[in-house]
Amino acid sequence: MRAVWGILMLLATVACSEASQETEAPMVVMETSKGTVKIEMYPDEAPISVDNFLAYVDSGFYDGLSFHRVVPGFVIQGGGFEGDMVKREPTRDAIQNESDNGLKNLRGTLSMARLPSAHSATSQFFVNLVDNPALDHGGRPGQTWGYAVFGRVVDGMGVIDEIAQVRTGQKAGMGDVPVEPVVIVRAYRDDG
Repeated sequence: MRAVWGILMLLATVACSEASQETEAPMVVMETSKGTVKIEMYPDEAPISVDNFLAYVDSGFYDGLSFHRVVPGFVIQGGGFEGDMVKREPTRDAIQNESDNGLKNLRGTLSMARLPSAHSATSQFFVNLVDNPALDHGGRPGQTWGYAVFGRVVDGMGVIDEIAQVRTGQKAGMGDVPVEPVVIVRAYRDDG
């Protein structure tokens, strides 16, 4: 009986140890001029993208930037320009594209924005306003690399939808720019 009790105690200790090693997904709070959004990260599926995004959050890089591209029925994009369309240069190198991680560009997910080159994402990101399968890995004919999903809005999707409704126009040679800037006042980790 003592041997059985000892084995049960050992198994319980191992189970508790494994459970304590599991960590919750990092959360980010983004306070905008339209309201607050809470974002859950996907570090298991997109470790490079999550580490990159969190480094920008932790440094305060996103504070004061705007959502500079708003396309209703598609995406809102931010992380690169101030409200007057002055570009803030990324402080980190471009990262490896993780769009082959199995995550889909569904409504409410965050993905890394990039140039036409597959592995060119730096600080810019977008929130999908609808399911966008054409942005997924292999989502279009002749396109292998898509746009890497690395998180999702878990609270504040109404704020995202409100941003999607702002009036847009041309500014600094770019289209779909909000006439009245929608500012990321502050982005920070929510340590719960």
